[in-house]
Amino acid sequence: MKPLISCREAVRRLWRFLDEELVAAEHHDVEEHLEYCVLCCGELEFVRELRGLLGSQHAVEVPGDVRVRLEHFVDDLVGGDRADI
Repeated sequence: MKPLISCREAVRRLWRFLDEELVAAEHHDVEEHLEYCVLCCGELEFVRELRGLLGSQHAVEVPGDVRVRLEHFVDDLVGGDRADI
């Protein structure tokens, strides 16, 4: 059995996972990781909620301080290198 992908890799793939844009092997790797990692399951739920909010017709302008906190949150998720996303 091959090792699970890292949390960083799983989080990096979440949007494409939800959009069903991953090849079968990548999709399987994310699913397998999510079966064992409670932290990334939380990230998945966060992404689903955020995606729903962003896609709603009643879009709300995000206050500047919230935007900054979200940017810092994303930076922390990917280790400060947002170019990977």
